[in-house]
Amino acid sequence: MSILEQLVAELDAGTVRVVDLTQPLGPDTPVIGLPPIFASSPGVTIEVISQYDEKGPGWYWNTLHLGEHTGTHFDAPVHWITGKDLPDNACDTIPARRFIGPACVIDVTAEVAADPDFLLTRERLLAWEGEHGRIPRNAWVLLRTGWSRRTGASDFLNVGADGPHSPGFHPETSRFLAEEREILGVGVETVGTDAGQAGGFDPPFPNHTLMHGAGKFGLASLRNLDQLPATGAVVIAAPLKIVNGSGSPLRVLALVAG
Repeated sequence: MSILEQLVAELDAGTVRVVDLTQPLGPDTPVIGLPPIFASSPGVTIEVISQYDEKGPGWYWNTLHLGEHTGTHFDAPVHWITGKDLPDNACDTIPARRFIGPACVIDVTAEVAADPDFLLTRERLLAWEGEHGRIPRNAWVLLRTGWSRRTGASDFLNVGADGPHSPGFHPETSRFLAEEREILGVGVETVGTDAGQAGGFDPPFPNHTLMHGAGKFGLASLRNLDQLPATGAVVIAAPLKIVNGSGSPLRVLALVAG
């Protein structure tokens, strides 16, 4: 039996499970907000083209209107100014091999429950490696925060008078992952891969700045990370092949043994 035949057999037997890490995509999907001086992404609208009616008696389909970075989505390097001149930096030019890799899941749900502005430090990440081993090459580093359990846009975006409050990566952690680990990218449960207050960090939005400048990717608005082990799962995160796309909604799947 070949490796691929064995995989199919394991899937059929249920000894390898498929875990969906994707939020539903629809009009209620929360969208990141920006200060009024910047252009903002729209929410999701769905308009029926036909639904077994005079416009199309035997078929149903819709027109979708949404930004590339809506719902569970992929950030390509070209999304940020630091990655704009890199080769193979857009959704249609990134080699497909780079969408698949082992998952390293870092559980900080307890810390985030106590502090919604919690930042994963380099020291905390190194402690994780001390317990689970060095982050392997071509891995997805996923930050499990429990944030996806928040229901409703207000609670999920968590915007106060001083801006949004949500967890993320300390700037030095993003620098460490971008420069000292050969990862595919990072994934988070929040609306974006930077912490809510990251606009005031040095540099501003350091995860975007450093990760995309290094040619790495981001996954945002993930869910069900509690169903993954710390190591051992494989994540498949393939964006739509949008020409010069800066990102894309996508269906993120994880293969988990047992």
